[in-house]
Amino acid sequence: IHEQPAAITKTITPRIKDSLPDFTEDGIPDSFFEDVSDITIVACGTAMYAGMIGKTMIQNRLHIPVTVAIASEFRYEEPVISDKSMVVFVSQSGETIDTLEALRLANKYTKKTLSIVNVKGSSIARESNYVLYTHAGPEIAVASTKAYTVQAASFYLLGCKLGLVSGKMTEADAKEFIENLQEVPNLIESVITQAPEIEQLTKRMVNATNAFYIGRGLDYTLCMEGALKLKEISYIHAEAYAAGELKHGTIALISEGVPVIAVATQSHVYSKVISNIREVKARGAYVILLSKDKDITDKSICDVHISLPQAPDEFAIFESVIICQ
Repeated sequence: IHEQPAAITKTITPRIKDSLPDFTEDGIPDSFFEDVSDITIVACGTAMYAGMIGKTMIQNRLHIPVTVAIASEFRYEEPVISDKSMVVFVSQSGETIDTLEALRLANKYTKKTLSIVNVKGSSIARESNYVLYTHAGPEIAVASTKAYTVQAASFYLLGCKLGLVSGKMTEADAKEFIENLQEVPNLIESVITQAPEIEQLTKRMVNATNAFYIGRGLDYTLCMEGALKLKEISYIHAEAYAAGELKHGTIALISEGVPVIAVATQSHVYSKVISNIREVKARGAYVILLSKDKDITDKSICDVHISLPQAPDEFAIFESVIICQ
């Protein structure tokens, strides 16, 4: 977790020239980003959730349709991809067998396959048309932390390049976007200083048998990774829900004292998430709120408030995931 500022810096710095994304050293030509009709992202587990971040950001920014597919499902399906489809495969090890088989299938349909992997010379890296190596260093634990954030950062670089090449982002927009991305390691550093407070908070959750993560937009995609981490590390059952979906039956699972981690960093849906928090609070949930507010004026909406540093909405996920990890 503490290595993430350095890992992100090492991943993005070689790919930025004059505040613009540049994949020359990776051997990925601009032609790869031309004439892209749609994007499919294929991965498993945490890598797939990094892909969900990529999907949400790219679709919102560029209005290009993006699908995220579970590798173990994709490899046995009839994929809806053409020679204009960009297919991105994400794997920390580069050896995930389901992802590798999915890549072999996609290679029959398109020359636009790209892998985002951390291990040099791995099978997925060798068999895809292009490869973008993340520079996270060895991921020691099975539970992926720094691999997730460098994968998400890689999608931000790719999305920015695609926006530039397709004309959907101006050079000024792209430069501002990249400058915000370069600020992410500093944001993470400041969040890591909150570790002692988070440790105190976990004492309250030790005896929980269930926990729920809620958010909207990018926050919802982040919640999926947050819930996976809690399951993976603590064996506490956890689920992520799009906050607006709670009223469609799942609110019944919220009972007295159940921890609900609510993420509210996206300004255009902030008020909606707050009203969803009121619903779970009314059912007795123990609410931990992550937001960019310095203070919450209405103290009744949450039991604990974790204040995140100010950052543009698209980049707040990098702060929130540190707290979740």
